[in-house]
Amino acid sequence: MGKASQGFLTPKAIANRIKAKGLQKLKWYCQMCEKQCRDENGFKCHMMSESHQRQLLLFAENPDDYIDSFSKDFLEGFIELLRRRFGTKRVHANIVYQEYITDRHHIHMNSTQWETLTDFVKWTGREGYCEVDYTEKGWFCRYIDRTPESIQRQLANKAKEKMEMDDEERSAKFIEKQIQRASGSEKVKKIEPEFTELKRDNEEEKVAFNLGCAKKKEDDKKMEVKNVLKNVSESKPKVTKPFKEPLAPVGAKRKSSALDEIMKFEEMKREKMNRKDNWLHENIVVKIITKKLGEKFYKKKAVVKEVQNLFTAVVKIIESGEKIKLDQTHLETVIPALGKKVLIVNGAYRESVARLQSLNEEKFYCTVTIDQGPLAGRTLEKMQYEDISKIYQPS
Repeated sequence: MGKASQGFLTPKAIANRIKAKGLQKLKWYCQMCEKQCRDENGFKCHMMSESHQRQLLLFAENPDDYIDSFSKDFLEGFIELLRRRFGTKRVHANIVYQEYITDRHHIHMNSTQWETLTDFVKWTGREGYCEVDYTEKGWFCRYIDRTPESIQRQLANKAKEKMEMDDEERSAKFIEKQIQRASGSEKVKKIEPEFTELKRDNEEEKVAFNLGCAKKKEDDKKMEVKNVLKNVSESKPKVTKPFKEPLAPVGAKRKSSALDEIMKFEEMKREKMNRKDNWLHENIVVKIITKKLGEKFYKKKAVVKEVQNLFTAVVKIIESGEKIKLDQTHLETVIPALGKKVLIVNGAYRESVARLQSLNEEKFYCTVTIDQGPLAGRTLEKMQYEDISKIYQPS
């Protein structure tokens, strides 16, 4: 007993216990025995041990059951860590894996049905456990929460957004009616006044003006002055001219009416609601602006076939027909010729189909007219290039 207690407290025994606490090399770990060896010699001795041979005999009887069991435990541990630690955020798969393997008793990847982390991430994406996408930095994953509470919350959010959109369309229709009514009343009021030439009945007759202020009333009676303007007005019937507001001086700002204020407020509200960081939409033409894929794809035009994870798109090269997956930062919008259809990809009128009317190449903005929707016919000026993109129309 004395020797055993002394051996437990020796520096060598303490050092061995400290080494055994940390994560060690994966190639010296036996999953069947759940034993971690510190070096190659220790692992070789373990492989020759009787206990390990018994575990191998058990594994040989039904290897598929053991692999399926290890794969199931690995998947549950990985998904549980992803759910608790990161929630539904988009995160690099290797970061999750590094946190998962910090537990020295975790299920090792070489004992599962997946050979690499890439294969495992692709499998989770196909099976619907996560949303996965590939970028230049590697594979990213996002946990898909399918609990009843989260599904109910998503349905409530969608219903709220639909109600807000319905209110917005209703207000837009009301504003359009007000604009049409106001424009119709202005057309009725716009009656040009008739101007007549001033003429005298007798050109030889002289006109005299009395400038004296202190003359007697008798002298005023003796002098008879004919009012030419009065004769002209009496000779012609009076025409009532419509009321016309005085013209504002040049450079002065016109006072905004209540309708203008309502339109401005609705415009700001719509802009705040629809202005987002992501602008990718399906069936629009984009241009590849990254050189990391080589000169083969640089400056090539492609059509967006599928949008994944809001910021990633599967695009098809128009010339060659090849499909590649790219991040939003490696793409830019395409401006078509005048008169062609475009899709408003960002801003107040997001997802509206419009037609390009004019371009201002110096200031990088354009003018479009909306073709479809409750605001059809409205002309939008000073639209930025990055807010619109050409709609793909196969030839």
